[in-house]
Amino acid sequence: MVKIAFNTPTAVQKEEARQDVEALVNRTVRAQILTRKELQVATQEKEGSSGRCMLTLLGLSFILAGLIVGGACIYKYFMPKSTIYRGEMCFFDSEDPANSLRGAEPYFLPVTEEADIREEDNVAIIDVAVPSFSDSDPAAIIHDFEKGMTAYLDLLLGNCYLMPLNTSIVLPPKNLMDFFGKLASGKYLPHTYVVHEDLVAVEEIRDVSNLGIFIYQLCNNHKSFRLRRRDLLLGFNKRAIDKCWKIRHFPNEFIVETKICQE
Repeated sequence: MVKIAFNTPTAVQKEEARQDVEALVNRTVRAQILTRKELQVATQEKEGSSGRCMLTLLGLSFILAGLIVGGACIYKYFMPKSTIYRGEMCFFDSEDPANSLRGAEPYFLPVTEEADIREEDNVAIIDVAVPSFSDSDPAAIIHDFEKGMTAYLDLLLGNCYLMPLNTSIVLPPKNLMDFFGKLASGKYLPHTYVVHEDLVAVEEIRDVSNLGIFIYQLCNNHKSFRLRRRDLLLGFNKRAIDKCWKIRHFPNEFIVETKICQE
């Protein structure tokens, strides 16, 4: 007879089995804890990434808005928005010795200008070319009706001269455009007379930033002086003036000879 025997687990074997089960449970618990931590880290990273994306998009929006506004400002103040008008008028200089001779044929001196007239900005920018047959200086002139100022930049001296806008002489932009149109079409006889304007530089202007963008662009980095009419200066010493210049231009249907004197 063959006997089949079953070995009964000893106490040592039972203890080993219990330890194995505990170790398996501990590993499972640690794995679950690590998985939760990884999920939390991943979630936090995802939220942080979303926040950074939102901040980046917000910053790009501000930059884009700044570029749009800046571009509009540059276009408004720096880009040409109107036609450049060209015109020429001639005047009879009665002070010229040749014209004072009896029997002499009178001759007319030409004045040539280019005008950038900006009706929307209420300003006229005039370039007076180098004269061919007279002793006047080339100049850049701004008549700013918005600020009520006129600025002369003498291109030979490099100085800027400013005075209140004389609306009794200077045509407003719309009328000035019509006048240049008549000159271009030949509907206006370009022979005219001269109005003399006698001005004195009385003081230097240190800061021109508050006189508008157009005058600032013209006179910035140039010595600038305030002008006064000579006949309005009380106690004015004529002998103190030793330097004078002339700028001939036509802000109207006649020539204006602006004489500027400075100590």
